[in-house]
Amino acid sequence: MRVSMFRRRWVAGCAAVLAFGLTACSGSSSGSGEVSPSATGSAAESRYATPLKGICPSTVVIQANWWPGLPDGYLYQLLGPNPTIDVSKNRVEGPLGATGVRLQVRAGGPATGFQPVTSLLAQDDSILAGYVGTDEAVQASGGQRSVAVFAPYEKSPLALIWGNPAWNFTNAAEIRQSGATVLASASGTSFPDVFVREGLLTKSQVDTSYQGSPDRFVAADGKIVQQAFVTNEPYLLQHDVKAWGKPVKHLLLQDEYPAYISALAVRPDKVSTQRACLAKLVPLLQRAQRDYVANPAPVNQLLLKVVSTLHTGGFTLSSGLLAYGNATQKQLGLIADGSDGVLGSFDTARVGTLIGRLVPVFAAKGSTPKAGLVPSDLVTNEFLDKAVTLK
Repeated sequence: MRVSMFRRRWVAGCAAVLAFGLTACSGSSSGSGEVSPSATGSAAESRYATPLKGICPSTVVIQANWWPGLPDGYLYQLLGPNPTIDVSKNRVEGPLGATGVRLQVRAGGPATGFQPVTSLLAQDDSILAGYVGTDEAVQASGGQRSVAVFAPYEKSPLALIWGNPAWNFTNAAEIRQSGATVLASASGTSFPDVFVREGLLTKSQVDTSYQGSPDRFVAADGKIVQQAFVTNEPYLLQHDVKAWGKPVKHLLLQDEYPAYISALAVRPDKVSTQRACLAKLVPLLQRAQRDYVANPAPVNQLLLKVVSTLHTGGFTLSSGLLAYGNATQKQLGLIADGSDGVLGSFDTARVGTLIGRLVPVFAAKGSTPKAGLVPSDLVTNEFLDKAVTLK
């Protein structure tokens, strides 16, 4: 059984691994290893040369929310040659292109005891930025607020999937009318609570016992609606779950629940103290995302190697899953220019609407968000290069 890469990333918060010719070397007693030079490193040296030395920290630390995978592609795009894989600390580090500083990407989820990234940002001053989705940002805003500076995904990959060929749902209301059971997670994403509160689903049809296993889906012969990420579970069910082994249908939730997923966020104080750094770093992130979308293969090789080297407790990646994810997010426009035409931007009206929908849900659960919360408390487009687009 494989644990869903995306569900564990964004809800808490995968298949033979091909080395593609990359080799790992034994490191020191700390368990680190080095990856041999690759096309990723060469591209990083030649394409990302904005001077950051003396402007950014000597090591730019980014905290992810799960093991390395598809959402990390743009960061791994920036890594120079010979990144070090620190097995004991679940980190990957190397030169950030030719900028004069280093980039360290830290795994999250089980690698950090499932601590929310907002908590890690608050605890560890060495972390410059981390992955924080809209749900978590709103929920934590009362005590551990974060400000997102870059949106890697314009559209959320969050979806509902099913295997009953007689169903052709086009919105949540149709699922409500069918009476179908909706299998979802009890934590991490709040769309079930929002949908029940707004009457899009009934409380009785929502089952929040989903923990990533395909067993319930298979046992129900696909006659169940299950939370998923469109870049992940459809591939796994068709290709890796032998008890199913066929396509599934999906409803992307972007239209009805357009939360920003894994946005790159900083503590509010660092918007000021690291303003000069962010002004130069964020445009590099935009360019790296654009380059990864255009040619993901070199970075995917590195991701496969890193995951096969770390002790991930059974989590793996496959070349097929990554290729499927790349193709799907491109086909569905998940990575795309924002409403203002800029890659990585936030739509503040969209964020405001989400705040209005999420605050009552969290308040009812005793996790009261910041009083008077507004979009500018959670997101900023200040540091984006408006000239960077996918078009």
